[in-house]
Amino acid sequence: MTKRPVRKHPRKTAKAVERKAIATELPVGGVTAPASLIAPAQRRRLERRNVLERITSNGTISALVMIVAAVVAVICANTPAYEAIHAFLQESVSLVCGPWSFSLSIELFVNDFLMAIFFLLVGIELKYEMTVGELRQPRQAMLPMLAAVGGVVVPACIYGFVNRGGAVYGWAIPMATDIAFALGVLSLLGNRVPPALKVFFSTLAIADDLLAIAAIALFYGHAPNLFWLGCAAAVTAALVVLNRWRRFRLAPYLALGLVLWFCLFQSGVHATLAGVILAFTIPARSDIVASELVGWLGSKLPELDDRFDDEVHILGQHDFTRAARGVERVMHRVTPPLQRLEHYISTPVNFLILPIFAFVNAQVRLVGVDPLSLVFDPVAIGVYLGMLLGKPIGIAGMTALLVKTRIAHLPTGVSMRHIVGVGILGGIGFTMSILISGLAFTQIPVELLAAKTAILAGSASAALVGLLYMHVACGARREKS
Repeated sequence: MTKRPVRKHPRKTAKAVERKAIATELPVGGVTAPASLIAPAQRRRLERRNVLERITSNGTISALVMIVAAVVAVICANTPAYEAIHAFLQESVSLVCGPWSFSLSIELFVNDFLMAIFFLLVGIELKYEMTVGELRQPRQAMLPMLAAVGGVVVPACIYGFVNRGGAVYGWAIPMATDIAFALGVLSLLGNRVPPALKVFFSTLAIADDLLAIAAIALFYGHAPNLFWLGCAAAVTAALVVLNRWRRFRLAPYLALGLVLWFCLFQSGVHATLAGVILAFTIPARSDIVASELVGWLGSKLPELDDRFDDEVHILGQHDFTRAARGVERVMHRVTPPLQRLEHYISTPVNFLILPIFAFVNAQVRLVGVDPLSLVFDPVAIGVYLGMLLGKPIGIAGMTALLVKTRIAHLPTGVSMRHIVGVGILGGIGFTMSILISGLAFTQIPVELLAAKTAILAGSASAALVGLLYMHVACGARREKS
């Protein structure tokens, strides 16, 4: 193809520049740009995409989707469709490569593989908080983190006391707070919630998840296979080396992450932990020196301006497109790999993986079950009381102790009344609690049914009571102000 000569165009007049500046602006990829920058045929599509992005980034909507999936699961479990659904979930998914094959059931695929991607997102959030968030400053993070410890210990003690001499192995079920559900419920109160309280609750929920992950790793795996555990350690070392060598492409990390998941799955340690390990090895830095970026872009603008000819079709402007492609390649590398990966997986996790997990694991079949025996089952009582009473007692009690002894101070605009409300909402434990119940009672279906029923009832009760309580508490604060 013969290159057409590039003809310099005259500089725009002041009026043209002014008209361009006041043109209608359109959100594009999270920033606003003049509508004149976008081809007319693409504007409506971009507007629809922006609406979709606002929906998928809303924590309340994602929590509602998971609630709907859980409700549908409970309904289906108590209809004739249950047998077909159960049979489908027990079907095997196989991977065959020559003489080698690997298979696992659909239910196990959801709980072990898809949930590893959820744990990857949790690990990204943890690393973000430890790098630039609240967990970076130990003094500020100390109060919510220690409050999270109280919110873990007290529910576990209540469960252990109720089930002493019985199914005590499920002690960790009521200790976990579901971040998506809890923050989704809190967001329903809008701007009446003090901003510092949202930060406190987010930090508490993240620390709570970290403790739940540690409990799964230490107490709910099988006897480890040392060979595969050694292989997992070798893969982890390779991931660390990639990070040390400042490799910023995501593909090698994701490939090694799959190998790490397989090694952990074969080792007997719960394979979802591969997601957390992978998240902590992905670089949180950019390979572009940000302080030099603005100056470099400024030097490129005259070059782009000189090479552009508005009378020539874009296909014929080879010098301009080559220069623009160079700028595009550099700008793509500005965003750290950790942030890029979060952008890729957050929507699929919240709107696909978690609803699927909820549907698969909320199959609570009550047909033919004696309601009284279920209500008075020690496992159900321990889980329910641990979630509804243990969480607020542990969180508010630990916070009050730290404040009274002047070890820590409440955030600005936050009172103990708000902390009690946070404790009640902390009893919303769905995702982690159901996952732990499946690990604790793998071979005891009766206790698993009791635990799942109590989790659903406890989460619903904590959400309703917490929302009503916070409505009153935040209303009183607003009136006082």
